[in-house]
Amino acid sequence: MRMTMPTTIALTLLAAAATGCESQQEKDRLTLLEQENTELRTQLDERDKALDAANGELRTANSSIREWQEKYNSAEEEWATAQPADGFEGIEGVSATYGPNDVTVSVEGDVLFDSGRTTLKPAAKQALNRVANVLRSQYPGRAIIVAGHTDSDPIRKSGHKSNYHLGFERGWAVRNFLTSNGVSTDDIAVMSYGPDRPKDSSQKSRRVEIVVAQ
Repeated sequence: MRMTMPTTIALTLLAAAATGCESQQEKDRLTLLEQENTELRTQLDERDKALDAANGELRTANSSIREWQEKYNSAEEEWATAQPADGFEGIEGVSATYGPNDVTVSVEGDVLFDSGRTTLKPAAKQALNRVANVLRSQYPGRAIIVAGHTDSDPIRKSGHKSNYHLGFERGWAVRNFLTSNGVSTDDIAVMSYGPDRPKDSSQKSRRVEIVVAQ
C-alpha cells in the first residue's frame, strides 16, 4: 500500500515523540539514581564521621586508662617499698604491709600464743613492746583495729565456743598489752574474723593483725 505524504509525516512525528519519551524516562531514571547516590554518599560520610568520633573517644579512654594504671602501679610500688624510720621491720614474727590508706601489721599467732590459748608468750611481749613503741612514735592519734584470725580447725579442747571467740580473745589480749604500753584506749578497737580470711597454710592463718589508719 502506498502511503501518502501526510501519513509519512505523521508516522515520523510519532516515532520522534516515542523516542523523546524514552529519552525523558532515561533522564528521569538517571536523575533518581544520582539522587540516591548522593544520599548514600551523605549517609556514608555521616557514618564515617561518627565512627571516627567513636574511635577518637575510645583512644582517649584507653590513654586515660593506661595513664591511671601507670600511676596506680607506681603508687603501689611506693606503698610496697615505703618503710617509715624505726618501723616494724626486724621484729620477730612481725611483717607490715603498707597501703595508701593504712598499714597492716601482722603478728604470727604461733609467736603470740600456745595452741588454743589466749595468754601471751613471754617472747611475744618483747615483739609487741617494739610494735607499741612504733605505734606511739610513728602513728600517734591514729585509729587502730586489732583483728584476731584463726585457722579453720574446729575447737575441741580449748573451751572456746568457736574460732570467732578464740580470735576475739586473742585480739583482746594484744589490745590490752598495747594499751598497757602507752597506746591510747581511745584509738584502738578489737574484732575477730575467725577463720574467714585464711592464708595459704594453717600456720599463716593463725595471726593477729594490727591495722593502723594512715
